[in-house]
Amino acid sequence: MQQIRRGILTGFDSSTYTASVLLLEATSATLGNVPIATHIDGTSAQVGGLCAVLFFDEQNYQDAIIIAIAPNGSDGIPTPAPGRITFVPGFQQFSTTTINSGVTSTFTVTGGSSGIPTGALGVLCKVFYSSPTAGAFLHLAPHGASDLTVYMTLGNIQVASSFVYGGGLLAVDAQGKIDIKANVGNCTVWLSTSGYVV
Repeated sequence: MQQIRRGILTGFDSSTYTASVLLLEATSATLGNVPIATHIDGTSAQVGGLCAVLFFDEQNYQDAIIIAIAPNGSDGIPTPAPGRITFVPGFQQFSTTTINSGVTSTFTVTGGSSGIPTGALGVLCKVFYSSPTAGAFLHLAPHGASDLTVYMTLGNIQVASSFVYGGGLLAVDAQGKIDIKANVGNCTVWLSTSGYVV
């Protein structure tokens, strides 16, 4: 018969994707080399965390798999919390949007048909811009950030009216908004997204 038992994770080997588990029903029994379900990543497989072990045959303790891991009080909580990237089809958030020099514009990049859910912590984005002013550049940050300069910067444009391309992960605020500030010259901006972090 199949059975699910509770345990405490005592070790994790990312190279073999196996773990050691102390079974709660038998506190002297530690199982080694137990496979972990692949939806559990290394940031979640924290030593000291509670786990659910599925035994396919309760008579054979080697025929098992760890199917879930949860915090055990203050133990087994990943620090910082895990962030997982999910890729979605590319979505043009906005295009040919002019931001004047010195102005910060706010955009919502979650929800709607973007594929980016509300509650996302950040977005995988591609940004490019053009400016008639050499030396122009952009600062991008989560909406309301106290210092836009510590997040993403794109530029400086070397030749007037040419383009600068870039991309990366950009944090968003709790409402899924970002701020973009143009510096030195007016900038025409395009931004698309293709993934998010939760």
